[in-house]
Amino acid sequence: MGQKKRLWLEKLRKIKGFSQEEIANLVHIDRSYYSKIESGVRIPSPTLAEDLADWLNFHVSIFELEESPFYFALQDAPMIVAHFNLNLEYTWIFNPHPDFDAVSVIGMNDVELKDNPGTRELMELKRNVIAECKPLRKSIRFPMSDGFYTYDVSCHPLFNEKGELIGGSSASTELSKADRIETSNCNHSSENLTLIKE
Repeated sequence: MGQKKRLWLEKLRKIKGFSQEEIANLVHIDRSYYSKIESGVRIPSPTLAEDLADWLNFHVSIFELEESPFYFALQDAPMIVAHFNLNLEYTWIFNPHPDFDAVSVIGMNDVELKDNPGTRELMELKRNVIAECKPLRKSIRFPMSDGFYTYDVSCHPLFNEKGELIGGSSASTELSKADRIETSNCNHSSENLTLIKE
């Protein structure tokens, strides 16, 4: 993961209107070192990661998540993991549905990406997590280009290193695929029972 370009970081920097030189000056490093962080060649120290997170409004754990084995374990799993800020705009996303690109969603909220009952329900869940400052969970159905998907969505508030609320995180597990797998397994089991009886 260390060599993968951090396109999410580049987009957050551009959303804030900073050049590489400007953000490097703000966190007291030279531009070439910052460039290596953005290009994925370098991993920032914990202190530097916190400074970047403060200036660019994301949660510092993203750097740790990139290096975690869960990245590889979840790549083909029916799960989406994301972070969002207090305006409910994505600051990072992992494994989105193919209708969405992991970089183009940065800086946008769900309704801006696709306005439908599912995205409005998801935004309401996120609003409540921020307002109540506690974890919430809900099953939500979304229309996608290849059909309807139901996700079990868990949202949690996110705090920075100073204990300030900066947004939230969500983990969405696809239920519709799981249901199809269970139905498929049940059909095979009943076929086997029929064969045994004969």
